[in-house]
Amino acid sequence: MNRYIVIGGGIVGSSVAFHLAKERANVILIDREDQGRATDAAAGIICPWTSQRRNKKWYALAKGGAAFYPYLIEQLQAYGHQTGYKRVGAICLHHDSDKLKSMEERVYKRREEAPEIGEITRLSPKEVKTRFPVLSDEYEALYVSGAARVDGRALRRALIHAAIQLGTTYVKGSATLLHKNGRVIGATVGNERFEADGVIVAAGVWAKSLLLPLGIDFLITPQRAQIVHLKHNEQHTDHWPVVMPPNNQYLLAFPKGKIVVGATHEDGVGIDCRVTAGGLYEVLHKALTVAPHLADWTHVETRVGFRPHAPNFLPIFGAVPHIEGLYVANGLGASGLTAGPYVGAELARMILGQSTTLQQSDYDVIQAIQFL
Repeated sequence: MNRYIVIGGGIVGSSVAFHLAKERANVILIDREDQGRATDAAAGIICPWTSQRRNKKWYALAKGGAAFYPYLIEQLQAYGHQTGYKRVGAICLHHDSDKLKSMEERVYKRREEAPEIGEITRLSPKEVKTRFPVLSDEYEALYVSGAARVDGRALRRALIHAAIQLGTTYVKGSATLLHKNGRVIGATVGNERFEADGVIVAAGVWAKSLLLPLGIDFLITPQRAQIVHLKHNEQHTDHWPVVMPPNNQYLLAFPKGKIVVGATHEDGVGIDCRVTAGGLYEVLHKALTVAPHLADWTHVETRVGFRPHAPNFLPIFGAVPHIEGLYVANGLGASGLTAGPYVGAELARMILGQSTTLQQSDYDVIQAIQFL
């Protein structure tokens, strides 16, 4: 039985570990549990089909990730784990009817290859308010029934616990790669040494320092996101849909009167976990513009996470060239919860020599690597 070490227990790393363990590989998952992990902070919106991004490689990944979710959730539920996943639909707001019409045409076209999109419906301002009562009454919307929400923390926890049930060993600590004669042979955590046939680095924005001793400059940069959690004990929000306003924000409802509002997109601040006045103002100002009735809700917490971005804003995963036994997965940016579980499954299949759905060369690791 081959042994694999996965470094990083975010959404991608936990998915790789689960899918390797499911194929009866011997897996060790090492995680430092850093503050600022993107998975723990992110709000999980599974609705890639309305995006205007024209990058076909990104869309193939995001579309595949959305289609993969029901299959994954069914597996995790079989192991007795809850993920916060629910298909609640999404309402995409706009003042401009012509832009809504263009979006509608785009989604109908994409539904030809993605039936999971479900029903596509134009909503009047009154119908919008009925579905999400705290919104302003000035927006028309497009409703997409196949969209879903997921709780990033719960999903990560479910993947890890299921992997452990399948025999994975979980080690908390800071890993250092072991390498010899152009090959990675394992990792150390403190005084413990773990050898393996392959090592997968899925450490998000912290991967750079892991790879530097191997002479690799990993071109992943952090983008800070501040995300606000609000609560109203008298609101029944379980069935409220995801809301995607015309700005770059979102509103995401969870059970028991909870709404998540996000998020900032802050480049150049490094890995700084502070909640800032400017970040809070940006998130709340935009939120109250589209949902003024949130003004009376209670502020529960603000989470900070760091999205890892690759140079061309396209995720990368696969084997690291010129170094045997080393694999990486990174750069998912704001698509982490949509595509992360799928990327983890695809990478596990690739490592095990199985066929993959994605064209791996489209997400080649070399795009984010410079050898020193």
